[in-house]
Amino acid sequence: MNFTRWSARLPGTQRRAARDDRSPVPAARAEYAQADTGSGPPDSDPDGPGTRSAAPALEDLSARDILGQLPALVALVHGPGHRIAYVNDAYTAAFGPRPCGAPAAEAMPELTELSLLPLMDQVLRSGTPRTVKSRKAGSGNSYTVTCTPVRRDEEKGHGSGVLVYAVDVTDHAEAAERLRTSESRHRETAVTLQRSLLPQELEQPDDLRIAATYQPGGTDAAVGGDWYDVITLGAGRTALVIGDVMGRGVRAAAVMGQLRTAVRAYARLDLPPHEVLQLLDGLAAEIDASQIATCAYAVHDPNEGLLVYSSAGHLPILVRDEDGTVHRAEDPTGPPLGTGGWIHTSGTIALPPGSTAVLYTDGLVERRSEDIDEGMAALERALSGAKGAPQVVCDRLMRSLNITAEHDDDVAVLVVQHPARTGATAELFHNASLDLLGGIEAAPRARAFATGVLTSWRFPPELCDLGVLAAGELVANSLQHGTPPMRLALRRTDRRLIIEVTDGDDHLPRRRRAEPGDEAGRGISIVASIATSWGSRRTPGGGKAVWCEFALPH
Repeated sequence: MNFTRWSARLPGTQRRAARDDRSPVPAARAEYAQADTGSGPPDSDPDGPGTRSAAPALEDLSARDILGQLPALVALVHGPGHRIAYVNDAYTAAFGPRPCGAPAAEAMPELTELSLLPLMDQVLRSGTPRTVKSRKAGSGNSYTVTCTPVRRDEEKGHGSGVLVYAVDVTDHAEAAERLRTSESRHRETAVTLQRSLLPQELEQPDDLRIAATYQPGGTDAAVGGDWYDVITLGAGRTALVIGDVMGRGVRAAAVMGQLRTAVRAYARLDLPPHEVLQLLDGLAAEIDASQIATCAYAVHDPNEGLLVYSSAGHLPILVRDEDGTVHRAEDPTGPPLGTGGWIHTSGTIALPPGSTAVLYTDGLVERRSEDIDEGMAALERALSGAKGAPQVVCDRLMRSLNITAEHDDDVAVLVVQHPARTGATAELFHNASLDLLGGIEAAPRARAFATGVLTSWRFPPELCDLGVLAAGELVANSLQHGTPPMRLALRRTDRRLIIEVTDGDDHLPRRRRAEPGDEAGRGISIVASIATSWGSRRTPGGGKAVWCEFALPH
């Protein structure tokens, strides 16, 4: 069979029309002519003077010999039925001999396995070559296949055909599959580590309702180090944390876990937010100086209705009022953790009853195709109309900003609601306070005040007695060791009774063992013995607060 009539064009090559005077490369034709006639400069002969090496013309080469010696698999089919015209030795070695003239759909099942028949139809109709990569045959080998149209030879009445050119890429495909499997396993490990380091169950303070969502990046994005946390500090106060380690993979998740653990430890010291970040800043540099992390730390005090916060390079907290107005907690903001040399400061934003606060990481609002301010504006619009329970608000924000499983970055969102209570629910929350004036006579007044308040709140007699005893010991300790102004505050929630005494001295009390002959030093020990928990902290004005809690009976 004469294959030159098919005018086959191999992938990536151009046919030179040597028989036609219309050849677009006349210089090449002249060169071949010189070789055939023996003319040309003698210096051009590589074999020395007196000899000539004539370069063969394309029509002098046998297509069967060329295609037969190719290591790639080659098959030539013709007509709309794709009848077999030729298969080379490599094709025969891979799939066995194929009868000429038989339809490819019947005699070449490997084309069906590789899903090539529809592609060949398309190539035959359009006259455009098409390539498909790394398709697996039934034998288990993978091939990259190029289907090239063969021109119609109208003068001799031959129909068009398709040249199938397949290269075995099994080794590359297996290596790529091993790489994908390794990356998938690495990502699953990072996601598992990340989720295990996040709170498995959020603490739910008496005065707040909280929900959180974490969405890892899509399969093409490595897991980052986003985290959140809720920490009850005692006396009704709650710490809220959101952070983001800018690295990727297991290393970022591990750094995140260390930072989250450190935040919980520093929070137990009941320090102001900016002091917590100051400590965390030094620790972040020690953990890994190459990792950049941002963090926002806020404390909610139900008595004041405020969020006291500090930020280390993190995006601003958003607060939605009951009427839908959204506020940004812009300042103060310092550089990311681990940079050192920066003195962090604290700011405040109102969180009254009926309001909602949102803490989030940059994956929620940052897009590569737009400015981050546009994402912030979109989040504010979504939050303005978001109503319902905290988890409902979380889900709505994620949907509104198009966060899906294929999102290219991790996202963490923490939604905090301060519900407005009315009716019977409001009766479970009360506050009462007394300024402690005078000298030692303030102690009996404080006990009398506590007795009247606890009785009016209809506590059981045993709890009233314990509450009065604790209030008396805390007031006596403040009168002896503190300085004015002094104040006794009582607060009840639906779950606990809180007793707190503040004064103007910033020396925090500590529990110690009193010797049998000591006449003092037992007050804090008594409070610690009868109360569910107790603690102390320094107040912004330079004084201190000492508190204790009693869990209410169900």
